[in-house]
Amino acid sequence: MHPIAELAALIHPMPAPGTPDPDDILADMREDVDRKRKEYADDLEATAFGTDTDPLIVALQKAKTEKEEADRRIRNLLAYAREFHPPRRYSLNELGEASGYTFSGVRTAYGDQEIAQVQGEIGRTPRRIADEREGETT
Repeated sequence: MHPIAELAALIHPMPAPGTPDPDDILADMREDVDRKRKEYADDLEATAFGTDTDPLIVALQKAKTEKEEADRRIRNLLAYAREFHPPRRYSLNELGEASGYTFSGVRTAYGDQEIAQVQGEIGRTPRRIADEREGETT
């Protein structure tokens, strides 16, 4: 197997027999993985060739970028859960378990930047600011 194809196989592993339920979709899943592998390999080869960078280094850089993006999404989701939902809807333990943070880490996982990002995306004011404004009018 060509090294770029091997990297694509590591990033997009084939489902094992018995993994999908029902079994009759295994062929479709494998076909989908083959397509993803080809797309990944083509993109990896083009990027490596265009930047004169080793394909493994490019694959690691891509994985790092994806990890950073996943971390950003988790921080935004935590900000959403804590700042835009009614109070005490989710416990810190529940959010921590779901996100991979400790319950105390949930409190510090996001900040004003993430709150502003969520606010911009959903077009709503954070609960505590809305509560403060409501208190000023009464």
